[in-house]
Amino acid sequence: MKKGDFKEKKNLIEEEVREELHREKAEVKEAIKHTKRSKVVLSILKLLLLFTIVIAIPVYIVFCHRDFITSFDSIEDVVSFLENYKTESILVYIAMQAVQIIISVIPGQAFQFAAGILWGFFLGLLFSLIGAFVGTTISFYLAKLLGRDAMHLLFTEEKMNWFVEKLNSRKAYTIVFLIYLIPGLPKDIMSYAAGISSMNFKAFLIFSMIGRTPAMSGSLLIGALYFSGHYGIMVAIGVFAVAAFVLCIVFRKKISNYIDKLYEKVTED
Repeated sequence: MKKGDFKEKKNLIEEEVREELHREKAEVKEAIKHTKRSKVVLSILKLLLLFTIVIAIPVYIVFCHRDFITSFDSIEDVVSFLENYKTESILVYIAMQAVQIIISVIPGQAFQFAAGILWGFFLGLLFSLIGAFVGTTISFYLAKLLGRDAMHLLFTEEKMNWFVEKLNSRKAYTIVFLIYLIPGLPKDIMSYAAGISSMNFKAFLIFSMIGRTPAMSGSLLIGALYFSGHYGIMVAIGVFAVAAFVLCIVFRKKISNYIDKLYEKVTED
């Protein structure tokens, strides 16, 4: 083979190799674009599903099946509802406690009154805490699975890291504790907010469960005392609750310090 022919053949091979590398590079770029588009679409669909669970379903129940909610207006109605299930009533109660956290239109307090009547304070508290644990866990991980990717699309990685740092601070968990402690505040939506925001699940679960326990205990006690006719003690519990709330305000710094110490123990691993 002549030297010129060899050089020409070598150039052709090199050209083919360059074209092949260029095609492969273009295919990789296209695959990356396709993957990014798919990820964006999937994130949006997951966020829409989360929106359906958190907002659309409760709104649908309120406007289209309001009779279902009003059927639990009185303690007697709730007691009757649970008694219909006989031996399965405990499982039904735990499920309802969980569902009212996941879909926050079911009156959870009425069920807690009924639990105090049916099973007394201690068993009622045990079943209530189990239901709260299940509901909080499901709603937290629903938000984490369905909503967190969308947050990464809406915010830069730097901004997300800033959010994570702030939301896993002592102050953030103090706020979580107070939201669950103070009656009347929108507690159930907090599980979804925590799941989306990258809060530490173990810490969030502990602070939320401790925070919701006093109000839950009060509802169960009132239910148990109402059933036994101890109305004077019910009034005393109400006075004690008000006094405890005032003391919490007075000793807020000591409480905050205790929460800080608990936060360190929970997050030290």
